[in-house]
Amino acid sequence: MTDDAYLFLVDEPIETPGVPPSAVGSLACMETPAVRAWLNAQHASEASPRLRLVPPEHTGAIPEEAERLPVPLTDEELRRLRHRTAPEALAAVEAELLAYRDCAHGRDEMLARALAAGLLPDRVAELTGEDMAVVRAAAGR
Repeated sequence: MTDDAYLFLVDEPIETPGVPPSAVGSLACMETPAVRAWLNAQHASEASPRLRLVPPEHTGAIPEEAERLPVPLTDEELRRLRHRTAPEALAAVEAELLAYRDCAHGRDEMLARALAAGLLPDRVAELTGEDMAVVRAAAGR
């Protein structure tokens, strides 16, 4: 898995992984010379319906034949992207986990619920700030 998000172009934007970059809001990387040059070389614009963006953990879903470019995102940009690409049920659990950082009430139940919902232990640890050993212990309950 890479640490970069990816921009990529598809032939058919329907039923394609990721989201249009504009759905995430303003992204600093879209103004960089590298992204501008890549878009120009692909004869595409920032507003193209063919342009998609995926977080690092979803790069395996990019179609093999798609033109792609790794792009660094800030923590806030990556959080917004993940929120937009997560299925609704997972997005709700992720929002709970982010709120969890401020309190420990119901910690074990929340961790177990997040894991049962299908979030990977690494992602749960990242969202909560919990040690992986704590997250793994919650998975065993």
